[in-house]
Formats: sequence, C-alpha cells, structure tokens
Amino acid sequence: MTGQQEEKPGRLALLRRKHAWLDRLIRAFERYQKQYGDYYAAAITYFSVLALVPLLMIAFAVAGFVLAGNPGLLARLQDSITSAVPSPAMSEMLTGVVEQAIHQAGAVGVIGLLAALYSGLGWMTNLREALTAQWTQVPSAQPMWRRMVSDLLSLVGLGAAMAVSFGISALGGLGLRLFELVGIEHTAAAVLALRALTTLLSLAASWLVFLWVLARLPRTPVTLRSAVWGALFAAVGFEILKQVAVIYLNSVTSSPAGAAFGPILGLLVFANLTSRFVLFVTAWTASAPENLQAAAPEPPGPAIIRPVVQVRERPGARAAAGLVGIGALAGYAWRRRR
Repeated sequence: MTGQQEEKPGRLALLRRKHAWLDRLIRAFERYQKQYGDYYAAAITYFSVLALVPLLMIAFAVAGFVLAGNPGLLARLQDSITSAVPSPAMSEMLTGVVEQAIHQAGAVGVIGLLAALYSGLGWMTNLREALTAQWTQVPSAQPMWRRMVSDLLSLVGLGAAMAVSFGISALGGLGLRLFELVGIEHTAAAVLALRALTTLLSLAASWLVFLWVLARLPRTPVTLRSAVWGALFAAVGFEILKQVAVIYLNSVTSSPAGAAFGPILGLLVFANLTSRFVLFVTAWTASAPENLQAAAPEPPGPAIIRPVVQVRERPGARAAAGLVGIGALAGYAWRRRR
C-alpha cells in the first residue's frame, strides 16, 4: 500500500449527512455550548426572579388605572398571565401579587418604579447579551448611557409584545361568552372547539413574543423572516415545557420541604428551564443554512512570525572536516613564516 487507508466516517457522521435536521440540532447544541449558554441562562434566571414581582406590580398598577371601567377584561388578562405558569403554587403567588398591585395601584410610586427599572434593565441586558452571543455577533462599543437607553426601549417593546400576546390569549373568553349566549357551552363539540381555540390562541401569542425576542432583542437585530420558524419551534416547545414542568413541580412540591419552598423553587426551576430553552432555540435559529450564509466569516487570526534558530551541540561531519582543513592550513602557514 502506497498510502494510509482513509478512515471511514462514524455512524453519527453518516446520520448527520443523511438527515439535515439532525445535523442542524447537533450544530445548534455545539453553538449553545461554545457560546456559554448555561452560564447566560443562570444570569437570566437570577434577574428573572429579581425582576418578576416589581414588573408585575408596575404593569398591573397601570392596567388597573387603564381598565378601571372594564373589570371583566382585567380579570381575563390576569387569568391569562397566572395560567401561564405550570405550578398551582406559583399561580397562587402571582395571583396575590397581581391583586395587591391592582387594589393598591396608587401606592406603587417612585420607589416601586425605580426597583422595576433596575431589575428590569438588568434582566434585559443579560438577555440581550445572551441572544447576541448565540447569534455570534460582535456588537460595536457603545457608551453606557446609550446602551441603557437601548435596553430600556427593548424592555418597553417586549412589554408591548407581551401585552398584545396576553390580549390574544384573552380572546378565548370571548368564544366562551358566545357559546354561553347560544346556550351550547356544555356540549362536547363546544368544549372541544373552545379547547382547540384556546390552544391556537396560546400558540399564536407565544409565537408573537418569541418572534420579537429572537429577531429584535440581539444587539444587531436580524430580519423577522429569519426568526419565523425559530419562533414557531419556541412556541410549541414552550407549551410542551410547561406540561413537563407541571409533572416535575408536582412531584417536587409533594415533600414537606417542597411545600414550604414550593413557589420559589418552582419559579427558579421554570425560569432556568425556559432560559435554556430560549437560548437553544436561538442557537438553532442561527444554525439555519440561510442564516449561516448571511453571517460574515470570522477574520483570520493574526500572523505570527517565529524565526527558528537551531543550535547543534556537536559539529557535523562536513563542519569537522572544514575545521581540520582550516587548522592544517593555519599550521602550514605558521611553519613557513618561521
């Protein structure tokens, strides 16, 4: 054999060549790990728990003023938010926070607003940095005040997207009201239709929020078209994640320690799982062929010139012969001078 035999590709490599979806999943996982997805998810989890209560109090204090004449719509909006969490204990905790914010809307003053801004900006900054890392973008250096203003605008934009999504979710109550007017709300067909409508509205609301998160929150916004399928993947996966979290949290909170720390424990677990999932979906979206082609190639590393100086401990045969010859000529010349 004139050359070494080429090594055959492994089974995983063959499967990746055969199935494009598997290759994309593996590339997304590699990107997620390379861009420190778990570490960013931990930071997002911390600021999510820190920012949740102040942001909810500010949001529902404002909603209490705006929707003071329409308590039915306000109640549906509250139900759509509290039902988004997987644990009953978490839902009860958020319900108490929301009701307190509504009934004491005037007490939520400057201190509450400043706390919400501080925690909300910290959450948004870490979320945007994490998404930017998964897109492998290199953001330009900006002054601190400009970055804070940008994060504040992104926080307001995300709040508007979430408000629209919660409004879409609340439309399920209109379907129930129509069935009640007709008098068929308790029939099997009405129950199935209402469940299907609620599921579709929930998916549409989640899709809208994730589309905004994937496309507009990175430091360099990407096109909405590049994030459409990623947002759909995130919306469907988020609904599945909530169902899995229900089973897990019910098993955890059944113990005495879990019953005591159930809401906080459930909130931490759910926030961390959601953060990891969102970052993985971002890596999956960025790994699409069209996004890889649009991405700029990384510049090559700097050229390093290292001169090689070779030092020999012993002279070679030619060098030794040359030295002997030079010594002989020097001796001959010295003798002739004498």
